[in-house]
Amino acid sequence: MSTTSYPLIPYGWADFRAMRLEGRLYVDKTRFIPPLENERFTFLIRPRRFGKSCWLSLLENYYDRKWAGEFEQVFGGTYIGCNPTDNRHSYAVLRFDFSVVHDAPETLEREFEDYCHLEIEEAMERNSDLFSTKATRHVLDHPSASGKLNALFRDARRHGTRLFVLIDEYDNFANTILAHHGAEAYQKLTHGSGFYRNFFAALKGGAGRSGGGLERLFITGVSPVTLDDVTSGFNIGSNISLRKEFNAILGFTEDEVRGLLETYGRAGALSIDANVALDVMREWYDGYRFATNADETVYNTDMVLYFLNAILPNKPMPDDLIDVNVRIDYGKLRHLLTVSRQMGDSGRAADTTRGGETAGSVRLNGNFDLLRQVIGEGEVHADIQTSFPLERLNQRDNFLSLLHYFGLLSIRTAKAGEVQLGIPNQTVRRLLYGHLRDAYDDVGVLSVDMHAFAGLLRRMALDGEWRPVFDFLRDAIAAQTSVRDYLDGEKIIQGFLAAYLGVSRHFLLRTEVELNKGFADISLEPLVAQFPELRYGYLVELKYIKRGEGASDATVRALVQDAEGQLRRYVADARLERQYPFVRFSGLVVVFHGWELVRCELTE
Repeated sequence: MSTTSYPLIPYGWADFRAMRLEGRLYVDKTRFIPPLENERFTFLIRPRRFGKSCWLSLLENYYDRKWAGEFEQVFGGTYIGCNPTDNRHSYAVLRFDFSVVHDAPETLEREFEDYCHLEIEEAMERNSDLFSTKATRHVLDHPSASGKLNALFRDARRHGTRLFVLIDEYDNFANTILAHHGAEAYQKLTHGSGFYRNFFAALKGGAGRSGGGLERLFITGVSPVTLDDVTSGFNIGSNISLRKEFNAILGFTEDEVRGLLETYGRAGALSIDANVALDVMREWYDGYRFATNADETVYNTDMVLYFLNAILPNKPMPDDLIDVNVRIDYGKLRHLLTVSRQMGDSGRAADTTRGGETAGSVRLNGNFDLLRQVIGEGEVHADIQTSFPLERLNQRDNFLSLLHYFGLLSIRTAKAGEVQLGIPNQTVRRLLYGHLRDAYDDVGVLSVDMHAFAGLLRRMALDGEWRPVFDFLRDAIAAQTSVRDYLDGEKIIQGFLAAYLGVSRHFLLRTEVELNKGFADISLEPLVAQFPELRYGYLVELKYIKRGEGASDATVRALVQDAEGQLRRYVADARLERQYPFVRFSGLVVVFHGWELVRCELTE
């Protein structure tokens, strides 16, 4: 038990029982157990680091016969502790966590079979009063996991044994194989009569027969792609991922986050004003809406715990507001943004190889264009798909749906069946900017010294030296001609600028910010909550001249004058002075003629 006057943060913990027995912080989500009991076979998709494993641990502790004697210690004081259902501690629970299975293709099948064998053996031994020694040996003697499951379900059906199967990270090693070994290795794993497909066929068989032995099933993952591929769609149960009543089953609501800050504030453990801390967390960690008609957004679980763990007790805000653990591996998106091409189809191949391919042997595809659109526009319309196979990920709505499941896009509005997706928060915006920069670098479109550029941005924030930043970008674009094919259109240019300016840790970067009845294209607001010494902020107004149009001095001068008038109005907005009383805001006019940066001027 904690000896402090406040509950310790279970950052990185997924063991619900240990959290409760040690008195660690727990935000009560047990109210979702009763409505879940209306579903027998359930599938839940949520982004990485959102609390899926902890939720499965909660279900295991609630339903497993093994833990019946600890119900009060583990669930006392929670909603379900005061309102238990008839099914508590009434199942033999079999839990799989596929994130622990090593993903090397040459050893994957053996690793998978060995892991499943151990989990099935442990579950049967734990429930030895339900399974005779003979039955256990008969089940375990089957060489494959699917064979073991079929035999287990048959025995359970024969003796009326209630089984509950939990599967965590069902798509973990499949996604890794796809990202790092290619579509052919992935197809071999998920199609035909392979061991992985047979495993899910056994589950389907156990769930599909009357008295089939498998009474309940709960599966978590980060996308529906693999399940569609291995089962031809999840047609044995309910996909609750997009349902309103389960929108906040994982993640924290704003009321819950506010309650946490109030708890630690009363305990004297906060050196930061609770309202300031809430403002920061709202900007960086909130904004996820998983159901089209959900009433509220939720905060990412990991991000909130990371932040609280960093500031307690009485410590300043962390220098980096983004937990490294929430950063989505770019490799898992790379294969979706590029396609192979013949050497010489579009310029000379680079000497450097990336992932077994030369930079010149791949090019950016339509999915990348969608990603650029999202970054430039900030939002996009899509029909969220509940199921789609890998080979259809080049279809627009499927790719955008995948970004939604990954947590890179979230539902903003839904009217008359039309769903508008947007970037949920600053953390995700920074991640998307990073993906765009990585994609440019990956195919040799634009490679720059990001360490040097970040240093220029730091001087811009600390000393007001803005010109070297834009000179750097101008020179990089001029020197690397292949990037010019990707800089066409005002919104694309705006997204490009934001992606590179977003490297700075010292600025809060926003796009299309409403100020004095207008919208600044880009705002760079200093993160004074973290770095109170910062004194410079910027509002950027982008003007764009199409490639085929002339860019005479008179034309450029007229655009600059128009932008200066807008910027003076934006800089005078009372919100800026109220929120940043010690910051000097300046306007920056940036003029592009096609891909060429032709003018950059300061307006105060």
